[in-house]
Amino acid sequence: MTMQNSAVEADRALKAKHRAMWAQGDYPSLAAEVIPGLGAVLVEACGVRPGQRVLDVGAGSGNAAIPAAQAGADVIASDLTPELFGAGRLAAEQQGATLSWQEADAEALPFGDATFDTVLSCVGVMFAPHHQQAADELVRVCRPGGTIGLLSWTPQGFIGRMFATMKPYAPPPPPGTQPPPLWGDENHVRALLGDRVTDVRAERRTVRVDRFATPEAFRDYFKERYGPTITVYKIIADAPDRVAALDRDLVDLGRDGDLGTGPGGTALEWEYLLLTARRAG
Repeated sequence: MTMQNSAVEADRALKAKHRAMWAQGDYPSLAAEVIPGLGAVLVEACGVRPGQRVLDVGAGSGNAAIPAAQAGADVIASDLTPELFGAGRLAAEQQGATLSWQEADAEALPFGDATFDTVLSCVGVMFAPHHQQAADELVRVCRPGGTIGLLSWTPQGFIGRMFATMKPYAPPPPPGTQPPPLWGDENHVRALLGDRVTDVRAERRTVRVDRFATPEAFRDYFKERYGPTITVYKIIADAPDRVAALDRDLVDLGRDGDLGTGPGGTALEWEYLLLTARRAG
């Protein structure tokens, strides 16, 4: 019992850190300014229709939940970090979308079995630390014949490479956790879902990002707004040489990915995996 209690406390502490990480900075503005169309891509791929019950897991400020609601679905946007909901509610109101918002851990969703017609996540559930637990929950709450849709950054794509760039500057992750970009590996996701799904369709695509004038502007934007990047810089804040090194590494990443065809300067292509599947009956 003591070991079990310790595990529960460790998981609670880990989730508290994750919630705090995403609450800092300004992820809602980043999602709205840098990747505004990705949620709608996922909603379209899932074939969301009027009258369906839809759950967005790791919804953030509603990048996918709002387009799903605009398609006429009955939508719940769920996230571990409810601090993101304020911006989401405002955006939904401005866009004429009606939906519900609920705090929820992707690894322990507070919903009944087979509750939703579509369960989707746009660069959200990929950040849950225990991949199999999160995948099990996605399947559990989806009705037989329903759709599971995921849009995740790939390991070899720009954001996957950004996480690899930051990794040496952060302490090792807790035992049993897995890196987020693995959700962008088709074989990994197929293994997580297993034979509980059928009709798996997976495609690697890219989104063009020409928001930044220079690689330095990309770095500074993420230092200011993106929770994982802010967290790494906080960890090394007392080591100026490491801060300078990470500054250089992120600029090098931006320079290496620059297509040089942006209207204002830098243009990047960020690769993601778009995967849909049907829950087996």
